[in-house]
Amino acid sequence: MKRTVFILLSNPLSLLGVVLVALVVLSAVFADFIAPFPEHRGAVVDFSNFNKAPVWPYIMGTDLVGRDMFSRIIYAYRISLFLGVVVLSIAVPIGVTIGLVAGYLGGWTEYVLMRITDVFLSIPPLVLAMSIMGVLEPTLLNGMLAVTAMWWPWYTRLVYNITRGEREEGYVLAAEVIGASKIHTMFREILPNCVPAIITKMTLDLGFVILIASSLSFLGLGVQPPTPDLGSMVADGAKYLPDAWWLTVFPGLAILVAVFGFNLVGDAMRDILGNGE
Repeated sequence: MKRTVFILLSNPLSLLGVVLVALVVLSAVFADFIAPFPEHRGAVVDFSNFNKAPVWPYIMGTDLVGRDMFSRIIYAYRISLFLGVVVLSIAVPIGVTIGLVAGYLGGWTEYVLMRITDVFLSIPPLVLAMSIMGVLEPTLLNGMLAVTAMWWPWYTRLVYNITRGEREEGYVLAAEVIGASKIHTMFREILPNCVPAIITKMTLDLGFVILIASSLSFLGLGVQPPTPDLGSMVADGAKYLPDAWWLTVFPGLAILVAVFGFNLVGDAMRDILGNGE
């Protein structure tokens, strides 16, 4: 714990990352209390205040139907974080399990599983997600499924590489000698040694999941109006640049803060876990 605190305090970028992530998470969790106009997350129209530049009480301006941009960005964070957590909760167990099985068993099992993984890895992630969303109805659930379909192979490849290096270690051979089952050896002996790398990658990936989800929404394939989403807000505001600049700049900065923050925290986690924490 002391080493963790020391690393965070000795590296200004790591500390900045923690602050940014804390702001994003707290904003999403307590959006109902922070947002000055919580009702503006839905289908609300206020033409008396439409398209206003930043001015009190609309500190980030209003959109084309008079909704407070600040309130909608906060609620968009909630959607983005929810999507990121759900996607990783599904993708990580699938990818880790396939990587363990392929790396430990070897043979035809390894060949078949890793060739399937390579097929998914050979397709650009955004293109794969767009292809899936082009077939499915553009909803939040389908968006999560699309992003999940492109994310598990990265964990398969990561865990597979670690498992191949660990399966000849003494502790694995000792477990096999005393009659431990293959499942026990994979999940109780090898998996704990993969956890630091998995945690580091998950922290980094939260930001990238938010970015990919925003990209899908920017293209009209993600969360649909009136639900607030950072990508769709950027897309809608881009039509009115440079006059109504706030419609694009503030949602874009919100994406930047989230992605930058999670990347900095991911780097900090790599340093911490790499030093034995």
